[in-house]
Amino acid sequence: MRIPPSALIGLILTGVFVFSAIFADLIMPYAYDLPVGGQWESPSATHWFGTDTIGRDILSRLIKGGQITIFVALAASVISFSMGSFFGFMAAVQGGWTDQILSRICDLMMAIPSLIVALVLLSVLPLNLTVLILVMGVLDSTRVFRLARAVAMDIAVMEYVEAARLRGEKGTWVIFREILPNALSPLVAEFGLRFIFAVLFISTLSFLGLGVQPPLADWGGMVKENKDGLTYGISAAMVPALAIAALAISVNLVADWVLSRTSSLKGGRG
Repeated sequence: MRIPPSALIGLILTGVFVFSAIFADLIMPYAYDLPVGGQWESPSATHWFGTDTIGRDILSRLIKGGQITIFVALAASVISFSMGSFFGFMAAVQGGWTDQILSRICDLMMAIPSLIVALVLLSVLPLNLTVLILVMGVLDSTRVFRLARAVAMDIAVMEYVEAARLRGEKGTWVIFREILPNALSPLVAEFGLRFIFAVLFISTLSFLGLGVQPPLADWGGMVKENKDGLTYGISAAMVPALAIAALAISVNLVADWVLSRTSSLKGGRG
């Protein structure tokens, strides 16, 4: 299987980010939450990316921040896909009032911008990673619901699904044994895109002060902490911002390749 250069670059960059997230505590050169130098020191052999606004090593915080950012985004994406896919498949299989009720609830949630809803909820709920993951997962599940329902509607009219219904199989059996295996390809490709949305979402919330709370580090919070340095020409805030952009681009390259390969395989079978 030939992998195009763009997808190969995406796979390598994504692999580096995942490796750093898994082994963050082992490869950090310094403690991520303790000052180890002066304020906003320039990059050097001691501190490769310099230090932040209170003298903490930016590289160490970047690695730890990547671990937290990726963990929160991945956990929220798993929740959103589990909820969205299940209810989307259920709406397509059951139809009737079940479809109408679930679809209207989804439309109601999508009518209000997710960021506004998240800000309201997080301002009244306890600020911890569990609440943050649940809020992000539930809000993003509406997008997955729309995709899962659309894909399942096409599959639900296939002959093998009708045959399963005529055999008297239950709705859950049809969802997990007939529809899910045939809907995995578009959902896997979409998972990468929703994961990146979750990374950007958690970074935005942290920048606004309602995401990951100090002393924990995440990339959005690092941008917020060091943004004042841009006024003086200090690039400490640019390092986590570039990390967010690099992760988004790398995962998008992989997702585009998976989606194009899935489309070509379907075309070849057709």
